[in-house]
Amino acid sequence: MEALKVTEREDQRIHVMKDVRRVVIKIGSAVVATNSGLDLEMIQRLAGEVSALRKRGIECILVSSGAIAAGTGKIGSNQEIRSIPEKQAAAAVGQPGLLQAWENAFGGNGDMVAQILLTRDDLSNRRRYLNARNTLFTLLRWKVIPIINENDTVMVEEIKFGDNDNLSSMIVSLIESNAYINLTQIDGLYDKDPRKYADAQFVQVVPKITRKVMDMASKEPGAFGRGGMHSKLSAARKVAMVGVPTVIANGRQKDVLEGIFDGRATGTLFLPDDRSIGRRKYWIAFTTKSEGELIVDDGACWALTQRGKSLLPSGIRDVKGNFRIGAKVLLVGPDDTTIGVGLVNYPADEIRKIKGCKTDQIQERLGYKFYDEVVHRDNLVISEDSSLCRMD
Repeated sequence: MEALKVTEREDQRIHVMKDVRRVVIKIGSAVVATNSGLDLEMIQRLAGEVSALRKRGIECILVSSGAIAAGTGKIGSNQEIRSIPEKQAAAAVGQPGLLQAWENAFGGNGDMVAQILLTRDDLSNRRRYLNARNTLFTLLRWKVIPIINENDTVMVEEIKFGDNDNLSSMIVSLIESNAYINLTQIDGLYDKDPRKYADAQFVQVVPKITRKVMDMASKEPGAFGRGGMHSKLSAARKVAMVGVPTVIANGRQKDVLEGIFDGRATGTLFLPDDRSIGRRKYWIAFTTKSEGELIVDDGACWALTQRGKSLLPSGIRDVKGNFRIGAKVLLVGPDDTTIGVGLVNYPADEIRKIKGCKTDQIQERLGYKFYDEVVHRDNLVISEDSSLCRMD
């Protein structure tokens, strides 16, 4: 019998997924929850699919939404929960049941699970970031499946990730994942919102997430989740920068994970960038919060973006905000376009004193000089897409 001809697109998917040995799988609320609470049958089925991946030798880290939906179903609330205190309370009620459901489902397959609840503060602090990383690697070494969620019970505007799509993109870098799977309630990316437009066309493969691709996505969330397709594309765009592919697929589709890893045309595949940034620079760009801005002149803008140079005080025109040494700041060009982010070697009040001066004048103006550079290139992330730098 003549062998089946593999299409170029299928071959591309096989090539991308064949060497994956560690994957972050984000499971949205709409996949595991209904109006009445958790969908235990769906959780059982997905646990079986994850266990099957583990038997292939693939380490799996789950980021599971559903705590708020589970809590809402458990307390039988008929009104929409919107305020932060209401969401915190619903998450407190629902999180134990969510973990118990996963533990029961995986336990039937002989797998152990561990719960990890995180806030943005946990990952923006470098020491706590490394502690979380060490814990996750230890769990993987013990063959335990980490199940991660945002710590909704203590979240406030200043520390929340925003949604589990954003959290997942940080976990991908933290754990050095080879792939990112985002399971949601629709099949993948369409050229426009299929909930509104009957003629929406499905997109199989996205070589690069450009502004045009981002414009295809709706910012409207589903019934339970906080992030719409726009949030999912933002996460995919981030992980692409560390050389990691993403698949957004329908989590309620049977054998969805098997289809993805077998190279079938399941979901939308987002290819990684050809040139990736280091994981430490990824942490600088997306995990820490910006605390101010440095406005740079044309010469500094060219040196930073075209020559890979550090930012010297002579190229700084203005300083916005009050920040400490080591803080993350946005670097903004003369046309008000953000060109990157970086960690500063001097606090805001001292940068105001040395802006525009030569490096040999720093000692005279401050009474000391530890660095020639205000932002060293090792602590600098330049992006062609300015919106990437404004993810706070």
